[in-house]
Amino acid sequence: MEHFIVSARKYRPQTFKDVVGQQAITNTLLNAIDNNHLAQALLFTGPRGVGKTSCARILAKTINQDGNEHPDEDFAFNIFELDAASNNSVDDIRNLIDQVRIPPQVGKYKVYIIDEVHMLSQAAFNAFLKTLEEPPKHAIFILATTEKHKIIPTILSRCQIFDFKRITVTDAKNHLMQVAQQEGITADEDALQIIAQKADGAMRDALSIFDRVVSFSGKNLTRQAVTENLNVLDYETYFKTTDLILENNIPQLLIAFNDILSQGFDGHHFIAGLASHFRDLLVCKNQATINLLEVGEQTKAKYLEQSQKAPHQFLIRGIELSNDCDLKYKTSRNQRLLVELCLMQLASILTQDGEKKNSRPYIIPPSYFREKGITPVKVSPEPKEKTILDTQEVSSPASVVPEKETQPPLETEIVKSEPIQTINNPSQTTTETKVKEKKPLPIKSARKTSGLSLSSIKKKKEHEEKKVDNVVDPKNLPKEDFTESQMQSGWVEYGKLQDKKGERIIGSMFAMNVPTLKDGKIHVELPNQSMKVDLENALPGFFQYIYKVLNNYSVELVIHVNEEISKKYAFTPQDKYEKLKEKNPLIDKLRSSFDLDI
Repeated sequence: MEHFIVSARKYRPQTFKDVVGQQAITNTLLNAIDNNHLAQALLFTGPRGVGKTSCARILAKTINQDGNEHPDEDFAFNIFELDAASNNSVDDIRNLIDQVRIPPQVGKYKVYIIDEVHMLSQAAFNAFLKTLEEPPKHAIFILATTEKHKIIPTILSRCQIFDFKRITVTDAKNHLMQVAQQEGITADEDALQIIAQKADGAMRDALSIFDRVVSFSGKNLTRQAVTENLNVLDYETYFKTTDLILENNIPQLLIAFNDILSQGFDGHHFIAGLASHFRDLLVCKNQATINLLEVGEQTKAKYLEQSQKAPHQFLIRGIELSNDCDLKYKTSRNQRLLVELCLMQLASILTQDGEKKNSRPYIIPPSYFREKGITPVKVSPEPKEKTILDTQEVSSPASVVPEKETQPPLETEIVKSEPIQTINNPSQTTTETKVKEKKPLPIKSARKTSGLSLSSIKKKKEHEEKKVDNVVDPKNLPKEDFTESQMQSGWVEYGKLQDKKGERIIGSMFAMNVPTLKDGKIHVELPNQSMKVDLENALPGFFQYIYKVLNNYSVELVIHVNEEISKKYAFTPQDKYEKLKEKNPLIDKLRSSFDLDI
């Protein structure tokens, strides 16, 4: 039986061209060798499985080649590897320093590769400093680490640092395809894509996963075999789940989630994957960002198709809800309920946003109007435009409509216009309802006429003109004369009303600042700017009140800010005592009887 060699060792890079995903670093090292600009102390740093040690060995072999050696020559006698994880003491570094003094017997350089260099002790680092700064001409040090931040700054300053990046999913997938071809294995592109994503940027991990899946499925590597062996949820699961969410099919959605749990998958893993799925759909919405989608061509077509069904706002809200569920999952006591609640909220997004509208033609049930002898009128889907009368009644406190016009002028207008008036102007609902109760229309006489008939259009136009004519010009509103005492009395009473409503600040402001009347205008002095702002905010309600009290709709208010008057609010204890004594003289007797201090 032939000895099996794992793919991570069998396909380990032997030249710089074989290194995957680190072209910038390999080109830099090759140029440094060709131009004789290679530093004597190098630091390779980066995540696991990205080629740090492999590049160090390739570099050690390349710098000793002169073109006359055997192709299989590996210069093993010139390359020394030290595992700093197990040889991290001062004595180990001293032994290394003693070896550095001896020149190489074969080749030009002796290369010392120290792996996991961050594991060296503080004393070992200090012992290594002098040799690292001024090594012999024949010695080159290559330090490799996954945690650069643990290396002391004095070591970092003596090294030329190369940062290795994570291998992209595309590069890892392409390399796996080459390995599969050399091994005679038929592999789906989506299957290799899942392996590359699972490796999380480490080529060694990707090859190890590849070996495991091949052992499970044999020479034919399918997406189903990969997802089953790696215990990951397939794309199809998320496509089906999203379709159910878009259809607002909550019962089937909960059943699908139960099936996922019954297969042994974790709810946390599922909800995190669903958030990523929504993100991928959002990426497909724009042609400029579609390249951010790291999937195969077949899967990309499915994403593009489903992204057309999912609205942009739905995806944004879906990512927010899924991510929130992901954050709360570990702290939740009922984790299954948390995920189910999240799925139900996701399925209700479109309903909440109003994209699934109510198809009922009536706001109020027709039976209500039939009992009153009124023909129900369908509500138009378009919002009713406000007439001049409606605008004046809502926004202008100075507009007054005579009471006689509030009565319905025609019985036919009650039938046609009452439901719309009830919706837009609740203030008229009570008045018109009373009239109908006194004089209800018989059910026979309430004929259902077409809204497009000439007579109905004519009546509607006449009614609109009447509404415009009924608006009272603000210039004709009453402007009776009033005295200063009447104005001050209304001022104080309004402050008391605000105090009863709970507006303590406004109430106290009106009580403490009594205005005066000059040239027909109300003048009031306030101690600071903030009180002026508060008063200006309360003016609309005040004007509505004072207009009615004084029966004058041309009242104006002038506000002055005088910080000098603020002194009168700074009462001393003696001032407070004198004020209390004025209200109750017996308090002075109480003080003298008990010999109290003020």
